[in-house]
Amino acid sequence: MIPLVHVDRQMQSMKAEIISCVAEIINSGQYVLGEQGRLFEKEVCQYLNSPYTINVANGTDALVLALRSLDIGVGDEVITTPFTFFATAEAISRVKAIPVFVDIDPVSYNMDPKLIEAKITNRTKAIIPVHLFGKSCHMEQISKIAKAHNLYVIEDACQAFGGEYNGEKLGAIGDVGCFSFFPTKNLSTFGDGGLVVTKHKKVADRIKRLRHHGSEKKYFHEEVGYNSRLDEVHAAVLRLSLQKIDQWNETRIKKAGTYSTLADLEGYTLPQLVKGKEHVYHLYCLEHNRRDDLIQYLNDQGIASGVYYPLPLHLQNVYKKLGYQHGDFPVAELKSKRLLALPMHPFLKEEEQQYIIEQLRTF
Repeated sequence: MIPLVHVDRQMQSMKAEIISCVAEIINSGQYVLGEQGRLFEKEVCQYLNSPYTINVANGTDALVLALRSLDIGVGDEVITTPFTFFATAEAISRVKAIPVFVDIDPVSYNMDPKLIEAKITNRTKAIIPVHLFGKSCHMEQISKIAKAHNLYVIEDACQAFGGEYNGEKLGAIGDVGCFSFFPTKNLSTFGDGGLVVTKHKKVADRIKRLRHHGSEKKYFHEEVGYNSRLDEVHAAVLRLSLQKIDQWNETRIKKAGTYSTLADLEGYTLPQLVKGKEHVYHLYCLEHNRRDDLIQYLNDQGIASGVYYPLPLHLQNVYKKLGYQHGDFPVAELKSKRLLALPMHPFLKEEEQQYIIEQLRTF
């Protein structure tokens, strides 16, 4: 079976370096909030051209801590997309705020900026655009709307590390940016990890406190926080990966270009190819009106595929109380029935990709 992502190939490519780093960490006696973590934060600041970055335990915590750091909580509203991984809305709910959904653009699959202002009320505190599948949102429009209404922008860039919008790194454009380093992500480790990025020192200082039980000085606590820290082994792996991320993303972009040779086939709708790094293809998702039949066919031919996402967030059982109905967000609902992801990662072999393309043509 050709899998969607070959995380073992990626880690194997750095195995000797990782083993050497782990040996150094063992000898150091520093395993949490040590030198590797501090160096990773410094190097990511330079990469993203952002003054403050804070390591946390995972991408979900990054979103929760971002919201907490901006004092978003009970009864506040946060506008986001219904077509994303559950963690985006879950983080809003975790701080007891209310997710308010807007439909997506049919081409980019990201939140449609034209629909945002109609959802703003006197309880709206922030907008969370999600750079879905690695494709940048239209940050210029979103930022203008946020500024006009005095709202925060929290970028969910968990699928888009290294991506750009108008030459700026995704995650470093809004007030706060959030990343996940889950093993399948573009920048990843062999466990969980996350990062918060911000321009604001006050926000950065609060997140540092919140991630460590609300404490700035050991055993003295300013508020109730979390245990959300990145350990030294994962920080070391991420430092190694950071050196390679541009090369890996360029490879993803080239492989997306190879898949674009399917554009002449009837029945397939391919993702929009864009110049530069506005799309770094965490996932390569295409559409087909016989999606489920295609998934079964590919599986029979030894090719894995995936559905992202089979049920939009506004229709999830957990959000029934919000009162959304089928038909409220028709674009998101349609895409949930048509989209499937094909194998995509920097270590996808040429012969594997050509076999996938051959089978898609045969179908």
